[in-house]
Amino acid sequence: MTDLSAFIRGLPKAELHLHIEGSLEPELMFELSRRNKVAIPFGSVEEVRAAYAFSNLQDFLDIYYQGAAVLLTERDFHDMAMDYFRRVAADGTRHVELFFDPQTHTDRGVPFAVVADGLLAGMAEAGREFGITSSLILCFLRHLDEDAAFATLKAAEPWLDRIAGVGLDSSEVGHPPSKFARVFAAAGERGLKRVAHAGEEGPPEYVWEALDLLKVDRIDHGNRALEDPALVQRLAAEGMTLTVCPLSNLKLCGVSDLRLHPLKKMLDLGLRPTVNSDDPAYFGGYVGENYTRIADALALTKSDLVTLARNSFTGSFLPPAEVAKHLAAIDAYASAS
Repeated sequence: MTDLSAFIRGLPKAELHLHIEGSLEPELMFELSRRNKVAIPFGSVEEVRAAYAFSNLQDFLDIYYQGAAVLLTERDFHDMAMDYFRRVAADGTRHVELFFDPQTHTDRGVPFAVVADGLLAGMAEAGREFGITSSLILCFLRHLDEDAAFATLKAAEPWLDRIAGVGLDSSEVGHPPSKFARVFAAAGERGLKRVAHAGEEGPPEYVWEALDLLKVDRIDHGNRALEDPALVQRLAAEGMTLTVCPLSNLKLCGVSDLRLHPLKKMLDLGLRPTVNSDDPAYFGGYVGENYTRIADALALTKSDLVTLARNSFTGSFLPPAEVAKHLAAIDAYASAS
């Protein structure tokens, strides 16, 4: 382990862009396939990993939804969550705001309660075992219609006191944020925070829509915002957090080389990016690996890494007093390192 990777591992950090279904490792996928007697179109762990060669977001989504078919019981969702938390505990992660896609499961006949209660049980256990705090963000699948999103929000009502916010994910191109303006307004009326994937593959206009029509509190990805100087100026002025996912961008061919990734430019422009893993089982690394790989590719300094870690807490939905404790821990760690 290099000095920098050791520094990253010990650096207190939060993860704000993590699809829990995207943490389903092939080994657990096969275990759940056997446990639940669900056939999957792969013969071995190696065959699954070989299939993880994507040329765009849709290539990934096709295999992502196939993998999710093995998730049927509360125990499955609990086990998937704990599998993820074990890994990020070793990365110095102190807080996670995790996305989940209930429509992926309810459309297969798995009740919302099974998904939510299984994940919440795993999150509670991770808190006890690793001291990691966490919260849920319910994502609407943007390739489905607004009525389906409203139905999902309705199904979630008994759990809204345990859900921090709503998000928007899945196929971005052709599904602008404006398609979901009314359901996001309804979520806001219920006191939920709002985030949305925008500017990953979609144009800067999608980022404007997320800000103006969805009234988001964070932008997930946001890379293509850099194509619009007026948008960059606005994001900087508003202190809008961007949940950037370097290895995801590389794996989905958003960048051809991590040395071309815009993260350092975002920092230089006065934006507030964070580093996250997105779908780590599919994209080649959890949050610590994302920090290490992008730091190496862009020659980030320890000061840059501290800024990114601080951004991860100031951009979180934790109460101000909790944010302050984490920022103090980062500063103490940086001073001692």
